Amino acid sequence: MHAPTFLAFDLGAESGRAVLGTLMDEVLTLDEIHRFPNEPVQLGDTLHWNLLWLYASVLRGLQAAAGYRGEIESFGIDSWSLDFGLLGGRRESWENGSEDLGPEACALELLGNPVHYRDRRTEGLVEIASQALLPRRMFELTGLTPNQIHTAFQLYALRLSHSPLLRAAETFLMIPDLLGYYLTGARVCERTNAIHTQLYDPRKGDWCAEMFGALDLPIEIMPPLVDPGTRLGTLTEQVQQATGLGPLQLVAPCTHDTGSAVAAVPAEGPADAFLSSGTWSILGALTAEPITTPEAFAARLNNELSMGFFICRNIMGLWLLQQARAAWERAGQPLSYEELEARAAQAPPGGPIVVPDAPVFLAPPDMPTAIREFCRATGQTVPDSVEMMARCILESLALSYRHGLEQFGRVLGQRFMNLRIVGGGSQNGLLCRLTADATGLFTTAGPVEATVVGNLLVQAWATGHLHSTAEMREVVRNSFELEEYEPRRNAVLEEQYGKFVEMAEA
Repeated sequence: MHAPTFLAFDLGAESGRAVLGTLMDEVLTLDEIHRFPNEPVQLGDTLHWNLLWLYASVLRGLQAAAGYRGEIESFGIDSWSLDFGLLGGRRESWENGSEDLGPEACALELLGNPVHYRDRRTEGLVEIASQALLPRRMFELTGLTPNQIHTAFQLYALRLSHSPLLRAAETFLMIPDLLGYYLTGARVCERTNAIHTQLYDPRKGDWCAEMFGALDLPIEIMPPLVDPGTRLGTLTEQVQQATGLGPLQLVAPCTHDTGSAVAAVPAEGPADAFLSSGTWSILGALTAEPITTPEAFAARLNNELSMGFFICRNIMGLWLLQQARAAWERAGQPLSYEELEARAAQAPPGGPIVVPDAPVFLAPPDMPTAIREFCRATGQTVPDSVEMMARCILESLALSYRHGLEQFGRVLGQRFMNLRIVGGGSQNGLLCRLTADATGLFTTAGPVEATVVGNLLVQAWATGHLHSTAEMREVVRNSFELEEYEPRRNAVLEEQYGKFVEMAEA
């Protein structure tokens, strides 16, 4: 019997990979066939993504898949959210004036390399946009707490600077959709990514005309919206020739990587909260519909989509540790994440803590310096070693998770019993232990490759091999060993939490 196999491309803020997933007897097995770095490029005053490198890397992943001896049923691409490309300048034949030239001849040109959401062009734009539309109204319309990194404010930056790119644009495509366009010609936006733009109305399931009008943005460039699991078309003949593959079908997974990760959370009921732990920590819980109450707005929560709605808070997760590690490496002290976890465990508990979401940590030139300055400004001991710094970051993250879950409980009117940690951060045993103790919740860790797993499972669902989200979560439980953490009373974390709340709410 043929075991269905699917190909997932997962593009993260540090690296990307191509992974084959084979489903047999309700067990999913993974085979990573290509991995590549993803490094932003500072060009002048602007921080860009290297889209040509990403496209070439995806092509190499497809070429690697061509060597697979079995039949691949489909492929899907997910990535971080927020960022986009603008396309225009349709190539047409001026000699014969024909508009019926086919997708290859009528391809649109990319108008500038996509800009990184951490670029400084959006600083202060939430406050400026608030003069046109109050933040509370933005939240009611889109389900998102306004944040300068959201797509709406990136486009607003182009509008305020009178950018010729915005005037010339014919189509807007987010990163996974942009790559999909070059591979298949499909021009769409998948909803799990659309909802994170702050330009989407989750109740109507369409672009939010009031947001576009208030910010004077061109709604006409926005592409049609599709659901996860939509079949988008096959590889173009040109890509087939370049990769050695046939007409492989592109399926839209949850193209926002968080949406894919949430699709792989082995949740068992409404008492389960989840944490997708990586560069960002996405703390959340499944909901039946968007929640836009005043309490949700005051708690700075976001409504997002996977295979259904979830409410969440985006916390500046292991970004702090990643950037501290990069700074230590620049200083001639390279350290693996395993070494950092071990050294953090050596530091005494109860040291200084920070609020990970403080704006100073969004894109500092040097993360260790930013952390030391925060501690100094809040009257704490300044961490003066790798051990203290790493411990500070991990304890701060655990405390921020407790803070977020308490706010969730008040907004939803429920008490959580379990926390499901997925993603790369689930490998950090010290962070998982601190999180279980800080939150008081029974905690499971895994699967590590949740984003890839969710991407593959949506493809399996789209092609008829799985029939419900319940089946998808059962496959996760069958396929991956989950680490369990019973919460323990921790007087030190309890004392630190009072200090954390004071700083977070200041």
